Amino acid sequence: MNIADKKILPLVKIALKEDIGQGDITTKLILPGKRTVKAVIVAKEKGVVCGLDVARLVFKTVDKKIRFRATTAEGKKVKAGRILARLEGEARSILKAERVALNFLGRLSGIATLTNNFVRRIAPYRVKIMDTRKTTPGLRMLEKYAVRCAGGFNHRMGLWDQILIKDNHLSVISHKLQVISLKDLVRKIKKKSPKGVKIEIEVKNLRQFKQALETRPDIIMLDNFTLKNIRKAVKIRNESRTANRELPKLEISGGVNLNNVRGIAACGAEMISVGELTHSAKVLDVALNCE
Repeated sequence: MNIADKKILPLVKIALKEDIGQGDITTKLILPGKRTVKAVIVAKEKGVVCGLDVARLVFKTVDKKIRFRATTAEGKKVKAGRILARLEGEARSILKAERVALNFLGRLSGIATLTNNFVRRIAPYRVKIMDTRKTTPGLRMLEKYAVRCAGGFNHRMGLWDQILIKDNHLSVISHKLQVISLKDLVRKIKKKSPKGVKIEIEVKNLRQFKQALETRPDIIMLDNFTLKNIRKAVKIRNESRTANRELPKLEISGGVNLNNVRGIAACGAEMISVGELTHSAKVLDVALNCE
């Protein structure tokens, strides 16, 4: 990650303003202004590290003179007790930045750790673990970075970069506009959509899947399908192969967890999207200790 990215610094500044407000009153009253200290950031449990560059940016935003040296790499698996970074600088500055830096580091490392658990669970199947848009408001860019850092893949970054026709779109069309077939709808979308933008269709059952397959989108999302119906959909898709048309990829979505993901991966789809990666990941426990 490029910590010079102009999109990251505003997030850091908002978080610092939220935490510091008018100033760290406790540290001001207790510590002399020029005391220099050394400190370490430690993992208190095993996991996958992510967010060291963001933590560095937090400290540097508070005080450019703070020296921050990461002692491990992004995406690295670490054991409890591992030192992740060493710092040196004015005590007031380090303590002022401490909580915000650890919040970012713990949150992103938690997402990376959970993502890595899913990625390891589906080995050796050739299927991608994908994230969703179920992210913390304002932190999507960082949270999706954490997914990539641990071997996962990003689905849509937002509503602008891929066409995804969902049930609500079709419901609105059927109620407010004249009836139009899915095939005609996709044909119109293909004519109007920007070049290179992929088209995905969400389906709830095999009947809808067969209809979607006829339109030849780039991806078909099987939402809350049973394993039996996933296997049927894969078989139907594979048997629809023609010489001049590429087969749509299949994405499995809904109710995916660590207990069932391996069975889903064995069915033959290309992607499995997991909302849990970003909406329910447990924060990795990290701490800053002054030496």
